[in-house]
Order: sequence, then C-alpha cells, then structure tokens
Amino acid sequence: MAERGEISVITLGGKGTSLSPPSLYAVATGLAQVRADSSALDRLASSSNQRAPLVNHRITLSKTLTLVESRAFLTVLFNKLLLSGSPGIRTVLPVRFSEALNSRSQALEFEPIDVTQEELYVLEKSSAALYGVFAILDHESAALSVVSDAVAAISCEAARADLAAFNSVDSGDGFSAKEEVGVASDMKVLLNGSKLVGKVESLSVSKIPKLHGCLRKIAKLVHTETRIGLNSGVAVANAEGPLVHTVLSPLASALYYLGECSSNRAKSNLDLVGSDDLRSSLASLFERKCVSSESFSNEFDLVSELGCKKEYEKFVHELNVLLGMVWKIVAWEAITGFIALEGVEWNEKSKKGVELNGGANVKVERKSEKKKKVVLGKGTGVIVQLIKDRLQGKGVSGIGGSGLLEIWVEELLLFLDPKDREFDGLLQRVREIVESNESRRLPKLPKGTRDFSKEQMTIRKGAFSLIEGVFEKHGAMALDTPVFELRETLMGKYGEDSKLIYDLADQIKLNHRKLLDGMLDICGVPPEKFRTICSSIDKLDKQSFEQIKKEMVEEKGLTVETADKIGTFVKERGPPLELLSKLKREDSKFLEHEGSANALNDLDILFKALDKSECIDKVVFDLSLARGLDYYTGVIFEAIFKGGTQTTRATKTEVLVSILGDDLPLAAEVVSELWDAEVNAEYLVNKRVMKHIEHARESRIPWMVIMGERERSEGIVKLKNVEAAEEEEIPRSRLVDELKIRLKR
Repeated sequence: MAERGEISVITLGGKGTSLSPPSLYAVATGLAQVRADSSALDRLASSSNQRAPLVNHRITLSKTLTLVESRAFLTVLFNKLLLSGSPGIRTVLPVRFSEALNSRSQALEFEPIDVTQEELYVLEKSSAALYGVFAILDHESAALSVVSDAVAAISCEAARADLAAFNSVDSGDGFSAKEEVGVASDMKVLLNGSKLVGKVESLSVSKIPKLHGCLRKIAKLVHTETRIGLNSGVAVANAEGPLVHTVLSPLASALYYLGECSSNRAKSNLDLVGSDDLRSSLASLFERKCVSSESFSNEFDLVSELGCKKEYEKFVHELNVLLGMVWKIVAWEAITGFIALEGVEWNEKSKKGVELNGGANVKVERKSEKKKKVVLGKGTGVIVQLIKDRLQGKGVSGIGGSGLLEIWVEELLLFLDPKDREFDGLLQRVREIVESNESRRLPKLPKGTRDFSKEQMTIRKGAFSLIEGVFEKHGAMALDTPVFELRETLMGKYGEDSKLIYDLADQIKLNHRKLLDGMLDICGVPPEKFRTICSSIDKLDKQSFEQIKKEMVEEKGLTVETADKIGTFVKERGPPLELLSKLKREDSKFLEHEGSANALNDLDILFKALDKSECIDKVVFDLSLARGLDYYTGVIFEAIFKGGTQTTRATKTEVLVSILGDDLPLAAEVVSELWDAEVNAEYLVNKRVMKHIEHARESRIPWMVIMGERERSEGIVKLKNVEAAEEEEIPRSRLVDELKIRLKR
C-alpha cells in the first residue's frame, strides 16, 4: 500500500464513466479514493423497491487474496452495483464499499447485512475476485512491457551486445510480426547514439524482440477482455472462469519466458562488474534476494496446474505472484546492469575521503590521467540518470560498503515496483522517450499508416488508373487536396476509435448520415452515444445482430428495448427504390423526424438519377452502413470491387535478356534493340541458366531471350515462354519482330 500523500479521487457510475484498469489499480493500491457519482446514487435510490424481501448475508473476502487483490475485488463489486439497472439494488452496499476502500484499513471485514435478492445475485455472480485480479494483471503487465525494454537496453550496453536482432522492419506485406518490429524499433530509439554497444553476440539479447513482442501482444488481448469484464453487467452464464483461464494462460507463458531471459541477462551483468569486491558483494545479495530459478519454475508449474484444475481464483492469484516475481527479476536486471555500467566509477569516488564501513576514513590520491567518458544511448542515458537521481541522498555517495550497497538495492527494487508512488513518473518518462523518436530523427510510421511493397504498389496503381479512367469518362476534373486535415474534424463523432478497415465485396452500398442519425434519435439513443453505437452497427457485415446487440447493451449501456428498436431498422437492406418506398410510407417514423425526412428526399433524387442512368441495379440501400467521419454530412457509400483473382507483377518487364556467361556488352546491345522497339526489357548476365529462370519466375517475366556461346556463334537466340516452359530457336535478326508478334504489338 502506498504511503499517505496527495490522493486523487475516482468517480464511478456517472454518465459516460467507466472503470479502467489503471483506476482500479490506483484504488487497490491506495493511491486513489473512490466515490459514487451523485446521479448514480440518485438513480438507485429512486428505482429501488423498498418492499423487496431481504436475506441476511455476510460479505466474506477470500483468504487466498492479498490486501491489494481484496481491494480490487471490492472496487469491482462497487462498480457492478452502480452499473446495475435492477430495481432491487439499493445505495447501502455501494456506500459501505466506498467507505471501506477509502478508510485504508489493513483488515477489510464486514458485519452481516440484510440484502435483496438482486444484491445477493451481484455479490455472488459477478466474479468480482477474478476480474479484480485480472485488472491488476492487465495494468502491471502493460507497464512491464514498457519498462522491461528500457532495462534490457541497459543490459545491452553493459554487455557491449550486437544489436543485429533489432534490425527488423515492417515489410508492409502483412507478414511481419508487428509487436516484434515495435520492440526492435523502441530498442533502437533507447540505444541510439550509444558508444558501448558492439559486436558481442548474446542469445539473451537476440531473444528480446520475440519475447518482449509476445508479451506486448498478449497484454493487449488481456486489456481488451479486462475493459469488457469490468464494465459489463453480471452475466447469466457462469463462464467467467474458463474465459479468464483462456485469456491469462498465454500471459503466464509470456511472463515466464521473459523472466527467464531477463534473469540470464542479470547474471551476465554480474560477471561484467569491474571491481572484484563490488562484484562479490552484489553477487551475494543477488543470491539471497533475487528470485531463484527453481522457485520461479515451481510457481509457473503451480499456475498451470491450478488452471487445469479449474481453481480459477487461486489461478489468478498465483499468476499475480508469478508476475511479481518477474517484476523483481527485471528490477535485478536493472540493478546489475546499472552497477556494471556505473559501479566501478562510483566505487572510486567513494574512496576519496568518504566514510565507509563503520566510519573508517580512507583517502587515495587522485589519478592524474583522465578517464574516457562513457557515452550511453539517448534513451538509456536518461534512464540511468533517473536511477542516479533516485539514489541521490540515500546514504553516502558511494557503493564501497556492502551495507550501503544493500540499501541501494532495496531502493532500486522499490523504484521499479508498480505500487510505488513515483513509478508512474518513471513509466511516463520511458514512454515519452520511445514515442518521441526525436533523438535519432529516423522515419517512424505514424499510427494508422503503413508502407506498401512493390507488389502492393502495382495493384494500387492499377486500381487508381481504373478509377481515374471512369471519372474522366464522365467529365470529372482532377483536384488535389491537402495531405493533412484539422484533427478536430477527423476525430469527430465516428472518428478516433473507429477501425476503418473495409473488406471488399461485390456491390456499392449506400446510406445517408442524416438518416442514420435520425434512426438513432428515433430509437432513443443519446446523442453522445451516436459514435460508439455507429461503430457497433457497422460490424453487421461481419457479425450477427445478436452479437452486436450484446455489445450495445452490455458494453455500451443501451437498454434492451433501444437495441431491439435499432435492430428493426439496421436489418433493412435491398433495392434502393423499393426500400425507399417502404421508408416513406405514411406511418413511417422517419417522416416525422426532420433530419431523416430531409435525408429521404435527398436519396429520392439520387435514386431516380441512378435509375435513369441504368445503373441502379448495381446499388444496394443498406441502413447498417455507418462508415464515415464527422464531416460526412450526406450520402455515405462503400464502393466494392467485383472480379476474380488477378496475378500482379511488381515490374512491367516483358522480356528478360539472359546472357549465359560474362558478355555484358552483348547484353547491353540486345536490350537496347528491344528498348528502341518500345519493349519493356531487362538483362541478366550469369553463367548458370537456373539463375536466369528463377529470376524470371520470381518477377513473373513472361518471356526470356537466352544467348549462350553456341547461340552467339550460330547467330540465333532461344525464345522461351516462361509460364508454358516452351522454347524455340529463331534467327538473331528476327528477334524484335518475333517478340512484337508474341506481345501483340
């Protein structure tokens, strides 16, 4: 538990509020207090059934859980009660829970209390213990994925490690490990400018991108499930245990292998400490205080065993214990890495007249020679300085004595403890370093953008050429708009959180923004929820309405009645004129709404024009189409490609001139003749014929002109159809004419 100081207050139950893992963690660790929004208490008080039968119940906390885990359990219960719309939920339990959490008592105990059946249901069926620890695991594993990179970077410098493993880049073809590439990029940012990294190969360093990237990927999945579990209603089906086990089992494996690799680097760092005395003292502390390999392995086995036995509460608790072990191992890696880099220098400073070991005043003469300055990476240099600042004033300014060394070790273990009040400052500083990218000024793709490979660019150019041709055919003129837009415009109602990724199908789908907004208004959706509900509706081409309904009710706070009303509308799709006629009937609610009535008039004009153009059969009127950012105020359409699979080539080369040997002038002569005849050609000079064939196949070049020593002496060439694997000999003088015939020029 954190020491008392400035305490923030987290308000739950209000309109638009939700319980996040960081907020829960702050309350659970005593860094924040919790209170119920007055509107939530008023709602419970006004809707509660005063005559509901009561049963006497004692709220007991599992002895398996730690104090922090128990506080997380109560925080989840508190939020679930506020979220409940049941008339049997009163204000008494939320008030009692908030008082217990804010009292900072070390013993959370409750006297028996009379509760309603609805309250008892929430208390017993909400799986609050599971989701409370789940949220702790979410918060700490996300923080670990950031801090472990910075600590590993310090070890890379201490070991003078080869950084070849960090050269991964996103190829843009969808086959790159995104998180692995992200870790490699962040490591290069942290180590940029370092004069210490070198060519020493290390297996524990080369594993960093894969192991740390794996933790990142799994931590994101854990966060998604945590957010849902904390803010959804109490589920009827008792499936939370299996769900939690399914999601967290990969996290246990990722933590174990990351911890094992971090431990190996910590041990390597010990061997790199320059002073024998310092190394011996630190090694002794490491053996006594760091997690042993045996206990770490046993804890991992216990977590796996509890999951298989379906003892889910113990499973999440022991997984939290395993995570704590990993944090301690990573902290020890930071300690050993820091001392391997800075320890000897500080040890020398400590001997210049500083009291050590009970007061003996030892003095040494200053060395006349100047020590070469150690140049750390731009990122690791900041981290090392943060460590020095933390240790400043913690005893005398040296580490020559084992007693003082032990004090410093304890201070650094606390510094890297997520429960420490100053930890968030460290975490934020590391994030700023890797996100700013200012130190190395290297290209880094902004979120939401990507590179395109040569094959993809071929497809894009073909598509744009086709689209431009259609527009020009209909009299359109070119217009070049700015490549950037005002952020407040782009991040409008349907912006920032939307995943604008579209699957191609075979039609053009149409809808109207005002019609969509009118529909939501008619159904009773509050305006502030338009964006989030639209994002759910837009998934109907991939998920069933029942799945979407569950999301809108359990995650986004709509009533079942409102969701059902939406369902009656968004299922409507079909021929434009038929559906428009249905929506404009006399009893239609759309005509009673000003915005939707105007939208129907706009669509009426559009559909009549499409009908006269004889292309309305290619259009589908779809009320579930919710694409669009806030500045799309009218018709929304989704153009969809129709056609079969096409083979694309990265180049437009039609002929490969293959010279078997090393006669470069001959290659230049032949390919120049083809270029003069407007034939796209390239050449390759190599003695091995398979090299030529492999290149042609890989680049999908349809024709090859093969010339070896025999062909040159006889004045002929071999013309090869690569795809058909057929070839024929023709006179050298007829090469250009024959190729034009085959290329249909």
